[in-house]
Amino acid sequence: MPDTQSPDAGRADWTLAVDCGGGGIKASVLDAAGTMHAPAIRVPTPYPLPPERLVETIAEIAAALPPAGRATVGMPGMVRHGVIVSTPHYVTRSGPHTRVEPHLVALWSGRDIRADVEARLGMPTLVLNDAEVHGAGVVSGTGVELVLTLGTGLGSALFDGGLLAPHLELSHAPVRRGATYDQYIGEVERSRLGDALWSRRVRRVVDGLRPVFWWDRLYLGGGNSRRISPQTLARLGDDVVVAPNQAGIVGGVRAWSLRAG
Repeated sequence: MPDTQSPDAGRADWTLAVDCGGGGIKASVLDAAGTMHAPAIRVPTPYPLPPERLVETIAEIAAALPPAGRATVGMPGMVRHGVIVSTPHYVTRSGPHTRVEPHLVALWSGRDIRADVEARLGMPTLVLNDAEVHGAGVVSGTGVELVLTLGTGLGSALFDGGLLAPHLELSHAPVRRGATYDQYIGEVERSRLGDALWSRRVRRVVDGLRPVFWWDRLYLGGGNSRRISPQTLARLGDDVVVAPNQAGIVGGVRAWSLRAG
């Protein structure tokens, strides 16, 4: 197993930004201005995935990138102060929508993954929900800004004047006929319905959430945001913006300046 380089060998203000998803783990190294200093490396998310295996996967990717002085990790689920409350994909046998393994639930519940990554990489580390990191890369810091990421499921993060609100697992809330947001507009349904019909569902979700949040700006991000049809985008309103997918990496730098609400 290759070891990562000491942070003393790199730049203290450079950030290893890691975006952990249900299907892939992607990372790069950025300077303080958010400029990437190496092409992003992406590997398939390995399963089964106990915490130790995730940490080692991150370390292997880091070893192939320029040295950095700190790390930001975004991952799915409820993360509080770097501790995992729950995570939806990493407790399964072989990935999203496969059987949940009770022993993995036990391993992940209450796990201080921030401390694990920090010890393995030997550098200060920040661990947040992946949508929160994504949001850090796009929000303006003015008004109420909601970030929804469309991928394996639905991720969300809420900001008010640049303040990060406590995380809500909106993805698990029922939205229609008992289906959760994850089930209603997640990748399985997009693949089944096709982009045009799935885009209409995204519009229903946006219209349904508008009177709940009364945002000043809504950012739609994640890998599937680019699949929203032009017709649907035209109907979403001027207060809805599609964010670049690289925000999940660029947000790794800005996440260090986030203020908790």
